[in-house]
Amino acid sequence: MLTLNKVHHIAILCSDYQKSKTFYTEILGLTIIREIYREERQSYKLDLALNGSYVIELFSFPDPPKRLSRPEAVGLRHLAFEVINLNETVAFLTSKNIESEPIRIDETTHKRFTFIADPDLLPIEFYER
Repeated sequence: MLTLNKVHHIAILCSDYQKSKTFYTEILGLTIIREIYREERQSYKLDLALNGSYVIELFSFPDPPKRLSRPEAVGLRHLAFEVINLNETVAFLTSKNIESEPIRIDETTHKRFTFIADPDLLPIEFYER
């Protein structure tokens, strides 16, 4: 039987490395574990942590293809973060000029959530605890 312990990390490919690095570190508050520039690939690899746990690999490559549609393209649908207070989260994002969708209620759990987009329009969900 296969035994999985946890999600190790999520890999995200961005089109503008500096813009995405700023978004994930300065807006979302993820911390940098290590940053590597791979000359042979003309590519950055940025390892990011949330609360000390490695969660995201942010990659850049020259001229990556665009995502076909949002969010129904095959592949990663969205990235979700749990938050304690959704109103405070939305207020913080608004102060950083990041628009969020109207707050919705999950029909199954009755919890509140909303979505924003990262610099490449990857949907990011904030789900209230």
